[in-house]
Amino acid sequence: MKKISIVIPAHNEQENVALMHQKIKHVFDALPHYDFEIIFVNDGSRDNTQQKLEELSQKFSEVKFIEFSRNFGHQPAVKAGIDNADGNAVISMDGDLQHPAELIPELIKKWEEGNDIVFTIRTYPKEIPWFKRKTSDFFYQVLSSLSDVNLTKGGGSDFRLMDASAVEVMRNFNEDDLFLRGLTSWMGFKQTGIEFTACERHSGESSYNLKKMVTFAFTGITSFSVKPLSIAAYLGFLFSGFSVVGYGIYVLYSFIEKTEISGWASLIMTIVFFGGLQLIILGIIGIYLGKIFKEVKQRPNYIIRSKKI
Repeated sequence: MKKISIVIPAHNEQENVALMHQKIKHVFDALPHYDFEIIFVNDGSRDNTQQKLEELSQKFSEVKFIEFSRNFGHQPAVKAGIDNADGNAVISMDGDLQHPAELIPELIKKWEEGNDIVFTIRTYPKEIPWFKRKTSDFFYQVLSSLSDVNLTKGGGSDFRLMDASAVEVMRNFNEDDLFLRGLTSWMGFKQTGIEFTACERHSGESSYNLKKMVTFAFTGITSFSVKPLSIAAYLGFLFSGFSVVGYGIYVLYSFIEKTEISGWASLIMTIVFFGGLQLIILGIIGIYLGKIFKEVKQRPNYIIRSKKI
């Protein structure tokens, strides 16, 4: 009998964890040839999530939990679950019920067909706002063009199955800025994807705001590529060339025609423009220096306060 480990990060999900367990248990009741465990990772919840998890773990032997000392973020929570799972395959999914448990048999089927990693391709129902769909598509386009990983459009969901061999490789990663979606693609192995339609969040409010989305995008890009640094260098050469050629022609024309060179307006605009360009380039360099600063300290991705595994 093969064992499947389900890893679920939970941040303020007191209303969802019991229902999540119920849905997963119902799925595996129809899969008698598979054993399973559910590892909930309490990522610094401020509600009664931990109490609910402790109650569930006392009633059901398949329910395990890891409690963080504070909120470390979604990606470290997934990594903690993976680090502590011992199944023949590990499935990671969100705890807000947007990832349908009914898709688990299909993930297992693709795994049994010989795939080491089975990722999901998220599609949105019609009621999802146009802005959210377009920004999501734009994110994957930018990430693929600026980084060294190629994520399938909509394939960046953290709802995936990984074989134990891929999980063992994932455990060896100790990067400070974790971007598991990119790492999964970067690792290689035999991979395939299946589509699913995201469900509505069952209860509670998402803490994944626009600021976190932008930060996550920068993490993905800077974790897998130095192309932004190359772009910054090219921009410097490009605009320097434009300034030399453009202003050279202007100065030469003014000298020949003996006209007065313009005063403060053009001078201030030039200073502001190139000053802003320099700040952008310095900012890109600063992001990479900041990542190096955090990496050399080698702090752990997470701290566990308590666990039942």
